[in-house]
Amino acid sequence: MPDKEYFVTKLSFRDDGYLIKDVFAYDYVGGVLSAGEAFQRQWLVNKTAAQEKISVMTRNDRGQWIRGTPFTYNNGLFTWNCKIPKNLPKRKAFISYYHRDDQFYRDRFDSLFGDLTVSKSVADGDIDSDNSDHYIKQLIQKQYLFDTTVLVVLLGANTQCRKHVDWEISGALNYKVGDRYSGLLGLFLPTHPNFGSDNYTLLSIPKRLEANRQSGYAILRDWTEDRVVMQRYIEEAFNNRSLADKIKNDVPQMTKDTNGYA
Repeated sequence: MPDKEYFVTKLSFRDDGYLIKDVFAYDYVGGVLSAGEAFQRQWLVNKTAAQEKISVMTRNDRGQWIRGTPFTYNNGLFTWNCKIPKNLPKRKAFISYYHRDDQFYRDRFDSLFGDLTVSKSVADGDIDSDNSDHYIKQLIQKQYLFDTTVLVVLLGANTQCRKHVDWEISGALNYKVGDRYSGLLGLFLPTHPNFGSDNYTLLSIPKRLEANRQSGYAILRDWTEDRVVMQRYIEEAFNNRSLADKIKNDVPQMTKDTNGYA
């Protein structure tokens, strides 16, 4: 049999934060990577005792999987030398964005974080713009937003000008769409004039997003390519669903696109 290796991409700790609880790992044999599955800590112990090769697997800046540092086992403890995300369920994320300006970051989101979320969005051309606004809204809600648990808004220079982004935020905050509320995460992209700043111009983000940021429901963060940090942002938004009483969805819906800054 060809040499086999195991690669861990996510792990979680027990409640005491001291020992590993479980990991998500892939086996790699004959140049083929398995589909991956979750294993309890004892699996790591057993594989180590059998002198199997176990390493971290991370993504590089092009979104490609690469071999990371190996796991070592001494005195009953595992060690490794890099940050990896927690072994959590994939959140069902809808990505709301302006197709013309920000497709690069939409694609990059999946490339870097595709194993952390089940993401979807309305791609350019998916919906005929000649349809009525009412029909388009219903289609977005019934076919795209119904099972979403976190809405991620990619904030570029002109995102706040797009009526479809406003409709998507509104649908995600409507309990009747899928019998649930979605968490709400806004990410300032490097193309946004306020990226990297502690302050931002109120008119530079969607009004509905800002209303929910002020209420304490939505969170705003800068775009990051750190997988651990992005997972933390998504979990913050997911957990904020418990604050449903803070949702503000009474902002009048946009009826047309407006002029932007670019």
